[in-house]
Amino acid sequence: MKCATVMLLATCILTPMRLSAQTENPKENQLKMLAYQRKVLLAMADSMPERLLRDKATPTQRDFAQQMYHSANTVYYISSAVLKGPKASMPDSSVALNTRVGMKKFINGAFDYAEGVFKSENATARAAQTDLFGTKMPTWQVWDEIYTHTVYMAGQMVGNFRKQGMAPPSFSFF
Repeated sequence: MKCATVMLLATCILTPMRLSAQTENPKENQLKMLAYQRKVLLAMADSMPERLLRDKATPTQRDFAQQMYHSANTVYYISSAVLKGPKASMPDSSVALNTRVGMKKFINGAFDYAEGVFKSENATARAAQTDLFGTKMPTWQVWDEIYTHTVYMAGQMVGNFRKQGMAPPSFSFF
């Protein structure tokens, strides 16, 4: 196995165990993290020429639009299915996969929904245990896992920019 794969596996296995023993990440920090995730994905959507939305950095990877969709849809899916948000409908995925406007509408829809779920959580709900794909953790921790996933997916999309000789949008939380 390549070193990067081993490190990723170790992180995926050890991070939930380490975080479950840590104290809660303050809600105001996590709200900033949600806003940052949205900002990064929207900047990437704005920076990629529309003609390249369906281009792949490598033959086996998702194309740019599919990767963007996966990133935003995961935020929505975990907020609704794992965190038990209210029923909602998302913008049409075929539009999200084929136009910049549709992609940005989908990203904003996913993050508007997640933000609503997040803001409705009280202290009891945040402390409750849930199951995130087979790993038990407090609900508050799921928001950190969503953040990690989004940033990881955004990092993968950098390859799409590099393939085209383009610089990706700047990446800074500060």
